Amino acid sequence: MRNKSKRTVRYFSRDRLVHFLLLAVVLLVLGRLVILQIVQASELKAKGIERRTSDQSLRPERGTIFDAQGNVLAQSIPVREIYADPKTLSDLISNKKFASTKEEVAKELGNILGISTQDLLNKLNKNLSWISLAHQVEISKADEIMALKIPGVGFNDEKKRVYPMGKFAASALGIVNQDGHGVEGIESYYDKVLFGKPGFQSQEQDTSARSILDALHHSDPSSPGNSVTLTLDSTIQYFIEQQLDTIENATKANSVTILAMDPMTGRILGMGSRPTFDPTDYSKATPEARRNLSIGMSYEPGSTFKIVTGSAALEEGAVHPNDTFPDPGYLRIPPRLITNWDSDQKPHGYPTFTQGMQLSSNVVLAQVGMKLGKESFYTYLKAFGFGSKTGIDISGEESGLLVPQDKARDIDLATMSFGQANSVTPIQLLSAISAVANGGTLYRPYIVDKITTPDGQLVQQQKPTPVRQVISKETASQMTNILEQVVSGGTGHLAQIPGIRVAGKTGTAQKVDPKTGEYSTTDFIASFTAYAPAENPKIAVLVTIDTPKSAEGHQGGTLGGPPAKAIIEGALQYYGLPVANNTQSTVTISPSDSAVRPSPKPVIPERSPVGGEVIIPDLTGMTMRQVGETLAKSELHFNFTGSGLVNQQSPQAGKVVTKGTTIEIKFSSLTP
Repeated sequence: MRNKSKRTVRYFSRDRLVHFLLLAVVLLVLGRLVILQIVQASELKAKGIERRTSDQSLRPERGTIFDAQGNVLAQSIPVREIYADPKTLSDLISNKKFASTKEEVAKELGNILGISTQDLLNKLNKNLSWISLAHQVEISKADEIMALKIPGVGFNDEKKRVYPMGKFAASALGIVNQDGHGVEGIESYYDKVLFGKPGFQSQEQDTSARSILDALHHSDPSSPGNSVTLTLDSTIQYFIEQQLDTIENATKANSVTILAMDPMTGRILGMGSRPTFDPTDYSKATPEARRNLSIGMSYEPGSTFKIVTGSAALEEGAVHPNDTFPDPGYLRIPPRLITNWDSDQKPHGYPTFTQGMQLSSNVVLAQVGMKLGKESFYTYLKAFGFGSKTGIDISGEESGLLVPQDKARDIDLATMSFGQANSVTPIQLLSAISAVANGGTLYRPYIVDKITTPDGQLVQQQKPTPVRQVISKETASQMTNILEQVVSGGTGHLAQIPGIRVAGKTGTAQKVDPKTGEYSTTDFIASFTAYAPAENPKIAVLVTIDTPKSAEGHQGGTLGGPPAKAIIEGALQYYGLPVANNTQSTVTISPSDSAVRPSPKPVIPERSPVGGEVIIPDLTGMTMRQVGETLAKSELHFNFTGSGLVNQQSPQAGKVVTKGTTIEIKFSSLTP
C-alpha cells in the first residue's frame, strides 16, 4: 500500500511539472509579443504614426426572404462603410508627411463616392479621431479608395439589403435601415429571426487604418440570420401587380389595394397597393407610399359588408333567402333618409332578401339589420373579427373602428348594416368573407410559411390557425349561393368566368368629407370581393379603389369586377383548374384535325449563355401553372393574355436573355 501511495505522489508531481512548463512557454511567447509591440510602437511614433485599438461590432448576415416558389424576394449583399481619422490626416498634412491637401482628398473621394466635395471636406475638417464618410459603398468603389492610400481612411464591412424584383410586393416586404434592422413590414415583424447574432472584433491598427502585425486581437464571429419562406406566390402576386398598374392608370385613384387569400387556411397569396416604392432605395419614398394599405387602411367598406350582415341574419333566423322587403328606393330612419345607389333610376318594389343582395339595396339591408337587432349584430361584428387586429404576421396592422355599442342609435344600426359608420381594414374584411367561403370558420391570416436555417434546416413550420366558428356550414352555403347570383345576374356580373362558379359582392361607399363631416357626393371608395370556385374555393380576392376619377364612374362592380376576375381566372389556371368545363384551351387547328394538345419541342439555343444569361424554354401547350414553375427555374417573368394553354410566346424559345427578362405569352383554348 505504501509503494502505491508513493507512486501516486510522483505521478501528480510530474503532471504539475508539465503544466508549469507549458505555462512558462505561453508566458514567454506573450512576453515576446509585448516586446515586439513596444518596439513597433516606438518605430511608428518615430515616423509620426500612432497606433490605436479598433473595436468593431460584426454585423451578421441577414437572412433571405423567399416566396412560395423559392424565388428570392430580399437578400443581403456585402458592401462597405468608408471612414476617416481627420485628426491624423491633419497632423500628417501639417507635418508635410502627406503631400495632398484636405481639399484634394475630399475631391478624390467625392468623385468615387458620388458625394459633393464640400460635404466630405466639412467632415474631414472636424477635430475628431473617427468619422463615417459613407455607408453601403460598393466593394469595387471601396477598393478604389483604398488604392489611393490616404492615411486615416479605412473601411468596415457592411451588408446592404436588396430586393431583386424591385417594387414587387414592396409594402408587404417592408424595409431595412442602415443598422441592418427591419423597421416595416415582414422585415420588421421577423427582424429577430432574420437579423442573426452580432459578433465582436478588437484589433490594433495604425492611423493609416492598417492592421499591425503580431498585434493581439480578440474576436467572436457573428452568426447569420435564419431565412423565411412566404405563403405569397410570385405568380399570383404578378397578376395583382399587373392589375394594380392597370387600375391606377385607368382611374387616377388616390390609392388602389388588392389582397388575395386562400380562404380555406388564411394563407396570404398576394398583396399590393399603389402608390408603391422600391425598398432597395426606400429613402426616396414617402411614408404614405410605403404604407401597407392591405393591413393599414381603415375605411368604410360599403356594400361588400352586406355579406357579413346577411350571414349574421341568416344564422340567427332573422331572415330567409326568399323573405321580401318593401323597397321604394328610400327608407326614412330619423334623422336620415337612406337611399339606394340607383334610387334616381327606379324603385325595386318588394324584392326578396336574395334579390336585395343582387341589387345591392341599402334599403333592404337596413331592414335586415334592424330585424337582426343591435345586440346580435354586435355579437357577430366581434365574432367576425371587426374592431380588433387579425394578428397577421406583418408590422403596421390597424384595428379599424366600431361605433361603441352603447352609443349606437337606430340610424347607426341601419347604416352599419350596409357598410357605413364602422371602419374596417382590407385584411379584416377579406378574412371575414373567407370565413363565409370556407364553411364558417374564421382563420388568422398569415404570410410566412416557414423559417429555415442558412443551410436549409427547418426551424418552424406555420400551420393554419382557426380562431372560431362564426356561422354554420348551412348558413355559409346559403350565403355563397346568394353571392353566386350576385355575379351571375346582379351587380357583380362583370366577374363571371365561363365554367366557374364565382361568388362575389360589389361595394361603393361614400367617403366622409373631412371639412363638413358629412358624406361626400363626389368622393367614393369602389370595391369588389369574390372567391372561386364557389363550391371549393381556392382563392378569395378583395379590390379596393380609393377616390377613382374614371370616365366609367365610381361603381365597385364596374371598376373592381374585371380586375378581380382576371386575378381569379389567372390563379385557377395556374392551379391547373380548367376555366370552362367544356374548354381545354383556342389554338387554331384545321377543321379536319382533332383537338390535340401541343407540347414543347427541344430547344436549339442561338448561342451559349454567359454570366447572368439564360436560354428561353419552349412553353408551347403549357398551363399557366407549368409556365410559372418553368420560368421561375430560369429566373424569368411573364405577362399574359387569354386563357387555356400557351399558343404564342415572345421572345421565341432558344433566345438568350438576361435573368429577370419578362416573356410575353398568349394563352388560348383548343377548339376543333
